[in-house]
Amino acid sequence: MGLVVILLAAVLLASLLGPYPLTPGDVVSAIMARLAGHAAPEPIDTVLFQIRLPRVLAALLVGAALAAAGTSYQTLFRNPLVSPDILGVSAGAGFGAVLGILLSLPVIAIQGLGFVTGLLTVGIVYTLARALRSQNEILVLVLAGIVVGALAGAGISLVKILADPYNQLPAITFWLLGSLSGIKVSDLQTVAPLVILGLVPLALLRWRIGVLSLGDDEAKALGVNVRFVRGVVIAAATLVTATAVSVSGVIGWVGLVIPHMARLLVGPRYDRVLPAAVLMGAAFLVLIDTVARGAARIEIPLGLLTALLGAPVFVWLLARGRRSWS
Repeated sequence: MGLVVILLAAVLLASLLGPYPLTPGDVVSAIMARLAGHAAPEPIDTVLFQIRLPRVLAALLVGAALAAAGTSYQTLFRNPLVSPDILGVSAGAGFGAVLGILLSLPVIAIQGLGFVTGLLTVGIVYTLARALRSQNEILVLVLAGIVVGALAGAGISLVKILADPYNQLPAITFWLLGSLSGIKVSDLQTVAPLVILGLVPLALLRWRIGVLSLGDDEAKALGVNVRFVRGVVIAAATLVTATAVSVSGVIGWVGLVIPHMARLLVGPRYDRVLPAAVLMGAAFLVLIDTVARGAARIEIPLGLLTALLGAPVFVWLLARGRRSWS
């Protein structure tokens, strides 16, 4: 309940702050006017409902998606250093998006291409891991993800070399750093169902996913279909990650650090960590996006801010863990 209150406070704060600040009275009157079927006074109606709230809701969805994917992957691979891009989904989605920018496609096509290539990348990784049969399936899967992700990264570098240095290259660089500046209401209508579609199986299978952290043999002894649950986790986490990257660009550290913070708060059980991480990730990215669009005269990329905050926090978590181990 405390995390829910923090999230609601973050959404309210993000709705008020910005280049055109609003008061709580402005927000309440605008919402009441909309509920009554009327438009709020301009420019409050445009700022709140066309620009600010879609961006706030997008930050909420992206933060929740990345945190949930990071939590699921860390539990699945039994490794606290795993992040949502471990299987190359971020690099694959990034390659598709920058390729769309190179081809001068419309925004919706760029987002769609990034989404499809992100899913395709993980599909190639999973197929490659299945073909290279090994006793340690998880290790082979991670290594295949690293290889395919490296190839996608090389493709991104090639596209940057071929891009127009005056128009396309700045757009590619800014997109790769992460931003929600171009979010529209129509984007939310696409993103929200896909994120919810990916989160639902993770929530429904939370007990079985938690058992996977004990190891494959223990999970099988407890009646868990390891291969099926692993496939569902990879598919769901990949879906939400590809959806997030396709609309926001590459935003690092959220899926790596937030699950650790959630474990400090509620313990290591997956059925408790998942909802805590979703709420914390959503609130975190909403606040980060508020800082990004209001801290300077120009917008600060989200990936830069998450790295500046995430890296010191992660070092602190490592130091804290070392003290507890000793």
